[in-house]
Amino acid sequence: MIIAIDGPAASGKSTVAKELAQRLGYLYIDSGAMFRAVTYYALEQGLSNEAALKPELEKLHLKSIPGGIEIDGKKLYDELRSKEVDLNVSYYSAMASLRECLKNIQRQEALCHDVIMDGRDIGTAVFPQAEIKIFLSASPEERARRRYSQRNNSLSYEEILKDIKRRDKIDSTRDIAPLKQAKDAIYIDTSTLSLEEVLNKIEGIINNVSLCSQYHC
Repeated sequence: MIIAIDGPAASGKSTVAKELAQRLGYLYIDSGAMFRAVTYYALEQGLSNEAALKPELEKLHLKSIPGGIEIDGKKLYDELRSKEVDLNVSYYSAMASLRECLKNIQRQEALCHDVIMDGRDIGTAVFPQAEIKIFLSASPEERARRRYSQRNNSLSYEEILKDIKRRDKIDSTRDIAPLKQAKDAIYIDTSTLSLEEVLNKIEGIINNVSLCSQYHC
């Protein structure tokens, strides 16, 4: 089974997907971390546009590791959440060649596994055939509050809120695989829900789908 969880920045996708995968024994693939890893790599290498990055993608070795991403032999953890990566990840994520490259890697990682993957376009572009599609969201203010409380950095709440609104606009208006809810995705507003409440809702959805599949509803 493939479970796709999409949503805007700081909507709780990764936290929910990671916990759900652990409970169900599914493989968890963090697509956002992959984009962050390539963003980090591009910034380190001075690859400032798609023309410069595209040739490097063909020889780039990238794979998921517990808690992070390994790219060309370098293991990235906290680096994925740096201020520089935060400010640039939407720019690189809009590049068609990068999205195509990572889509292929993500599909390869999902072979022969029950998978939970979170991102912006998992249910619409990466796995449009996913049996379960969830779209998580929350108000920009609540998402900024969560991110501010989760990270020990120099950014103020107001700066984080501004960045989230900026990323929402970029992600939803880009030409390639924009952020949008799949037609068959189930929408969950997490603004007033605890993590446990969100997990219970999704587990209920999974159980219903499994029962329907079992009894051919």
